[in-house]
Order: sequence, then C-alpha cells, then structure tokens
Amino acid sequence: MPGSPYTDLDRPPLSAARLRRALLAPHGPWRRLELRAETGSTNADVVEAARAGEPEGLVVVAERQTAGRGRRGRIWQSPPRAGIATSVLLRPGEAVVERGWAPVPPSGYGWMPLLAGVALVEAVARLAELDARLKWPNDLLLDGAKCAGVLAEAVPGAAPDRPPAIVVGIGLNVTLRADELPENPTGLPATSLQLAGATATDRDPLLRALLRALADWYERWRDAGGDAVASGLRDAYLAGCATVGRQVRVLLPDGREVCGTATGVDPDGQLLVDAPDGELRLAAGDILHLR
Repeated sequence: MPGSPYTDLDRPPLSAARLRRALLAPHGPWRRLELRAETGSTNADVVEAARAGEPEGLVVVAERQTAGRGRRGRIWQSPPRAGIATSVLLRPGEAVVERGWAPVPPSGYGWMPLLAGVALVEAVARLAELDARLKWPNDLLLDGAKCAGVLAEAVPGAAPDRPPAIVVGIGLNVTLRADELPENPTGLPATSLQLAGATATDRDPLLRALLRALADWYERWRDAGGDAVASGLRDAYLAGCATVGRQVRVLLPDGREVCGTATGVDPDGQLLVDAPDGELRLAAGDILHLR
C-alpha cells in the first residue's frame, strides 16, 4: 500500500518497542529512546531537548532525515529506512554520584566525536565484517569512501554556572544504492555498507551494536575522569585512524593552506601535524577542511 514502510522489503522499519527493551537501563546511559518516522535533524531535536533541561541519556532515531546536519552547516538527506540517523544527549560536565563519576573538564569534550567514531568502527567491524577506518575527526571510511559521519555539538547550560550538554549525532549509510548516494562537498566519494559488501545490513542489530559500543566507551571514559589515555580511548582511536601517518592538506578559516604529516592525536583529541613552520595542534573547530 502507498506510504507503507514495508513497500521496500530490503528496508524494513525499526521497532521502538524492541529497541527500548534491548537498550534502556535504569542506571543509563540510555534512559529514553524516541523513534521518529521523519524529522528534519535528529541533532536539532536533541539540542532542543537539551535546552529544555532533558537529562543525560536521550536517544532520538529517525527513519528519514530531511535536513541532516554535518560539519560547517552541510545538509544531507537519504531515502527512508536506508541508513541509521541517531543523536544522543550526554552531560559529561555533570557529576553522577551513583556511578562515582566526577565532572569531566571542558578540555575533554573534544573527545566526544572521536569516541563516537571508535564506537562506529567497532559496530561496523563486528556486524558488517568490514575494515572501517576513521578520517580525523569525524568520517568513517570504507576503502577510502565515506560511509558515515559524526557531528558533536555543545549546548550551553541553563545558567552560567551550569556545564554544557553535548549532543552527538551519527549518520550511517546502510542500504543506499549507487544512484542514491549523496554528493560529498569534501571531495570524498560516498558509499554504503551494502555497496561495500557488508555481511549484515539489518539496521536493528547495527543500531543496537552502535549504541552499546557508544555507551561502553562513554562509561570507560567517564570512569577514567574523561582521561582518553587512561581509559584506552586514545589508543583505540589511533588504531582505527587512517589520517595519522599520512600527508595532509589543511584548509584554515582564514584561507591559508598548510601541508604536513599527521603524526598523532594529543590527549585533548587535537590532530598533530608536522608542518614546515613547526608542529600544529588542530581541534575540529579550527579547520574548514582536511585532505
């Protein structure tokens, strides 16, 4: 029937009830899950909830996004049920007494998109059995083509003395066909799990694996007080990063271009680049583009 989510049998709908039973737990981090047939942007939805005072642990999933957001305000969309579009609300700057978690200092927030990237790599490797790599800071690559992206946004606290919330959005191309792939303004070709030869393209277990990996790494990171080195997060990121060790070209907001070798990621999640004029430390917000 027209408009039915079952008209494309390769793209069955997700079940909110099944996802809630599998993922929600009394002590978090996922406490509430909303599944929407369509929305403009899951990140925008969660940002709005954060501003309204929603506690940590909200997950919003959309079967279709009409105005998905990437870095630098880039907009993208995909066919219904062809990918995973989800955003989560985290509040790392708040103490959680029952977990023994102290507030993470703001200097650690730069790890949030990298943490999500590590979770993505683990989920794709485990279920799709593909060799996924990360392009610093927020792209998941399969054979050099972009299959997913991560966008982390800080939402100011309700009062000057309240820490910001962090909204982490993830968009993963799952069953997009070649004629449905988005144009990528960064110059990287796009792909999907299906086109890359994934052994599994069922979005339900993929989404569960992704959110569980994200929760696991967030908990490890919080247990270590937001220390990416002590939690093992930095080593895990470096093991999956395709950028480190390569020649890169960095486009800066003032129009300058810097070329050099990416040598590592520092304890704050900044990319280290050995350039002709010395070492650069680059945060994700410091650059327009990295090739």
